[in-house]
Amino acid sequence: MSLIDQLKFDENGLIPAITQDAETGEVLMMAWMNAEAVEQTIATGKVHYYSRSRQKQWMKGESSGHLQIVKEIRFDCDSDCLLIKIEQQGAACHTGQRSCFYRVWDGEVQQVGEKQVDAASLYARQDILAALYNIIQERRQLGAGEKSYVKSLFDKGLDKILGKIGEEATEVAIAGKGGDKQEVIYEVADLFFHVLVLLGYYDLPPERIYAELRRRFGLSGIDEKASRTK
Repeated sequence: MSLIDQLKFDENGLIPAITQDAETGEVLMMAWMNAEAVEQTIATGKVHYYSRSRQKQWMKGESSGHLQIVKEIRFDCDSDCLLIKIEQQGAACHTGQRSCFYRVWDGEVQQVGEKQVDAASLYARQDILAALYNIIQERRQLGAGEKSYVKSLFDKGLDKILGKIGEEATEVAIAGKGGDKQEVIYEVADLFFHVLVLLGYYDLPPERIYAELRRRFGLSGIDEKASRTK
């Protein structure tokens, strides 16, 4: 009998999955899986989940590089909850925290734990873009009555998103001409943000851009542009 046959999925075909550091026992996150995510997790040895907001399967670390390597899979006595012991590469939480459970209630909210940034990691400088992309995708799914600048951009459509990118690119050029370094930083951050909104519109995680840049690494600009015309 396969693992899938022994699990009890809810009426939506989902089961909660808790991930835990295999060495320290620290609880890192909780998310949902469908049968396909469970099967892919077993097949690849890397944890896959199901996003209820985006209604699709995803692999942890596909955009951030923060993969979860499976060490052991357990399920509870009622067969309706999974416990997955893993090796966490980088941060488990999309905020950059090691664990999603980094806040404690002690009469008021207290934050414990610090954001994990491994300077030696290939993805160390990409964490914030991946985290921001994930937040953008979450805000995209907000209900009609919930206020969000990101949601308003998606609601207004592609032309509005593209218009904002054009506007921000112009402001970057103006800041660059002005010579104020802090202003350049501010305007480039605005441009990056709106480019991430465009990536979200097409469901393109930042990793797709990183992969393209890696492909070009070591190529001359002349050769790379010439290859596009062939």
